[in-house]
Order: sequence, then structure tokens, then C-alpha cells
Amino acid sequence: MAEEYQMPKGELMKGKKGIVTGVANHQSIAWGIACQLAAQGAEIAFLHLPGMERRVEPLAAQLGVKVLAAVDVTDDASMDAAFETVKAAFGTIDFFVHSIAFANKDELKGSFVENTTREGFLRAMDISAFSFVDCSRRASAMMPDGGSIITLTYMGSERAIPNYNTMGVAKAALEAATRYAARDLGPKGIRVNALSPGAMRTLSLAGISGGRGMLAKGRSLSAMKEDTSMEGVAGAALWLLSDLGRSTTGELIHVDAGFHIMGFTEDDEG
Repeated sequence: MAEEYQMPKGELMKGKKGIVTGVANHQSIAWGIACQLAAQGAEIAFLHLPGMERRVEPLAAQLGVKVLAAVDVTDDASMDAAFETVKAAFGTIDFFVHSIAFANKDELKGSFVENTTREGFLRAMDISAFSFVDCSRRASAMMPDGGSIITLTYMGSERAIPNYNTMGVAKAALEAATRYAARDLGPKGIRVNALSPGAMRTLSLAGISGGRGMLAKGRSLSAMKEDTSMEGVAGAALWLLSDLGRSTTGELIHVDAGFHIMGFTEDDEG
């Protein structure tokens, strides 16, 4: 377990197996979620970016994760191989965590209209939104007894956030895909939801121009006047992925210290 996140131990996920994507380092939201799932007894497989083995393998060892596979979500053969690796090890799964997103760094600053290219837009949509559809199709095929799928988004999908640009549009598509997937997979006993954490100190945030300012703004404008905590995000994921989340599907859950509910603060009054 990472020293940063001492997740309370229990047995909510005992006997459950599943996949977590997007673990890159100790600050990854996917890592925080994986820590919580492991602390509650889950057996986990990691799908990670090609070339990330040296970073991911030590993290996997900390949680006793023995099933790892590199995957390029834009390549069908790579997706086939990764999911086959998990199927060979687990047979069936109970949960899937989608934490995959990408947009060109040059398009995450300045004007959305002026800086967005066709190639960049389509790539962001492919990796950030379509990958969720593709992963959901493949993961659900391994859930004969039902299960739970979650993805990660951000409020830049709902409001125009400076410099979030193409990623915000891709996240809006991801959230719509969550609702349609929830409708299609519901009859199979599979729940599909999205978590929307506040800005957090991750590699993804580092790629956005003014990312540090997003952290400060999120804290100062939130209802609770505090940073979004990894424990809070991981706890919400645990709720949705465990049996505690029964009857909840197609939802967008904000975990951002109340940032999303605020209009303006007293300091903004003129």
C-alpha cells in the first residue's frame, strides 16, 4: 500500500475480481482506487500503457497484483490480447475501472476554437471516449453474473473551464456514453457510472496549462474550502463497485468538496 493513502481494510470486495486501468504512479486516481479495492479484498488486474512496465510493476507488487497487461486502446489487436490475458487468469470479472484519457498538450491551452485540430479532436475522442465504449463491451462479456463499471470524468465536461478545451468535449461524450452503456447493460445486471473528482495533483493535470491554478481555484471556490481527497474519490469508487452500489446506475457522481454546486462566493459580490 502506498504511504499516501492508508485505506481502511475490510471485506466488501472479498471474492470479487476485476480490472483497473490507468495506474501510472502513486498520484494516479486509478492507483488510489486500486488501493481501496485491494484493502477490501478484491483481486485486481492492471491494464497499463505500453512502455510503462517499470513504473507499474512495482506498484502492482505493493498490492499483490499478479495480472498485468500493456494495452493500446486505439489498436484492436492490443485490446484483444490484453483482455484475453485477464480472461485466462480470472475467467470472469465483477468490476472494471476505466481511467483513460488523452488530448494533445498544445490543445489544452488558450482558445478552444483556434487551437483545436481535426486530428487532435478525433484522437482525444478515440482515446478518452470511444475507449470506454470498447472497454465496456469487452468487460461486460466477462461479467455473466452482473457487475459494475465506472469511468472518471471532470466538471470541464459541464462547464467551460480555462484550458480544458478538447478534453472537456471528450469528457462530455464520455458521460453520455456512460448513460447509454448503463441502459444497454442494465438488463444484464451490470451497473455503469461516472465519477467526477475535483482537480487533483496527477500527471493528467500536469499536462494542462495552468493546472496548478486549477488546484488553487478548486480549493478556494469549493463549498468545503479544501482539496479533493484521494480517500474520498476511492471511497466513492468502492461504493459504486461493491454491492453497496446496487440500484445505482447511469449516474454522474461529483467528488469535489462541493466545487460543482457553487455559483459565486461572497468575495465575488460587488
